[in-house]
Amino acid sequence: MKYSIFKILSIVLICASCTDVVDVDVPEAPPRLVVEASIDWEKNTLGNQQSILLSTSTPYFDNLSNNSVTDASVKITNNTSNEEFEFTHQGNGIYGTSSFVPVLNQSYTLEINYQGETYIAEETMTPVVDIDEISQAREGGFDDEALEVDIYFNDPGNEENFYLFRFEEEGDLLPELLAIPDEFTDGNRMKVFFEKEEDEDIGQEEFEPGDIAFIEFYGISKQYFNYIDLLIEQYENAENPFGTVPATLKGNCVNPSNPENYAFGYFRLNEVNRVTYVFQ
Repeated sequence: MKYSIFKILSIVLICASCTDVVDVDVPEAPPRLVVEASIDWEKNTLGNQQSILLSTSTPYFDNLSNNSVTDASVKITNNTSNEEFEFTHQGNGIYGTSSFVPVLNQSYTLEINYQGETYIAEETMTPVVDIDEISQAREGGFDDEALEVDIYFNDPGNEENFYLFRFEEEGDLLPELLAIPDEFTDGNRMKVFFEKEEDEDIGQEEFEPGDIAFIEFYGISKQYFNYIDLLIEQYENAENPFGTVPATLKGNCVNPSNPENYAFGYFRLNEVNRVTYVFQ
């Protein structure tokens, strides 16, 4: 019996010593400008404090580089009044202003000058309706026993609207996003719910009384809806081995003089409701 155990151990050691290290060459693309320009006007605030984050793309396995862009010039222009709002560098690639003037349904243009290139994006400040009611329940979601928070709002009739919800429980590393159109619910009272099902594999637990959820409700443009809806789909399919291979997702930041050197990211302007909900 001792001989048999020794023999088995020898085979295991031999197999372990035969392990080869395989180096895989991962293609690297030249770095691109990455624009995180979300101009969010929270209801019942002035909306004058705004910021934009600029960075550059990095290779897949390079997570140690400081890729902040610190030497760009950034401004947003009101396309009707031609009023310009300069964003100055605050540090770590963050450009900010305290003088922005948001106007609902107004078109704005973002202009970024970086390393001799000019990037342009145009969007409209999109309004959002008020949240009509927030409550909690254990029925109506995916799991009739799981606690959920329900958000109700009234969609305006006879007009095309698009909405984005951002849900996050206190302590979460990443939020959950939901983009919805009113294509089949135009003019109706709409309900959106947020729940968590127990999942031991990822350490997720259902909501319990005392848990805190942060909710953001945006009005978004049709163009941004198409962008974020595809981004959410690619993110949710990332762990599906049979899912569609993600394609390069282009935002609205173009480079007129050098179209191939476009920027990643998106310039959007939205009115937003922000609510903190404590489960009872």
